[in-house]
Amino acid sequence: MIEAPLPANVDLRAVQDAIPAEKDVDGASTLSLGRLFAGQPGFVPATAAAVMALLDGHKIELRGVHAVVVGRSLVVGRPLGQLLLARGATVTTCHSQTRNLALQTRAGDVVCVAVGKPRFLRADAVRPGAVVVDVGTNAVGDALVGDVDFAAVSEVAAWISPVPGGVGPLTTVLLMENVVQAAETSLR
Repeated sequence: MIEAPLPANVDLRAVQDAIPAEKDVDGASTLSLGRLFAGQPGFVPATAAAVMALLDGHKIELRGVHAVVVGRSLVVGRPLGQLLLARGATVTTCHSQTRNLALQTRAGDVVCVAVGKPRFLRADAVRPGAVVVDVGTNAVGDALVGDVDFAAVSEVAAWISPVPGGVGPLTTVLLMENVVQAAETSLR
């Protein structure tokens, strides 16, 4: 596992790509991401997998729904979009250049937010009855808050993941599962 940030003179992508795919428990190398996008087996970025596990655990049907992913990082946004597509969702990916973001998020049956901005998604940007997954963890004073204005959005959404206690702990569990799987595979 690579812990970032690395020193300025070290190319993160080169370091990630030096890890063999069968040991890339972060699912971060170009090969691992390519396998994900091609629908081939391999390690999936744990945070994106954690979102899917939360949705599964709460029996959220994804086939045929409109999922909106706010964030396009290679760590969460793009892998999550691919996982949702693979499960039959129609996916819209939004980012910092998206015009009229609230119009896009209000159209979502499922809205996943991973932008790293405290309380970024507000209630007026969520359709009543939508499912909202908050991937963010932001320090605000002595508190941890998500990318979603939890108090306001919980009044509108059918279900919303908490921060802390939602995606974060599950990400750690799934990353450790990847480590165990990689270890078991290397012992064969």
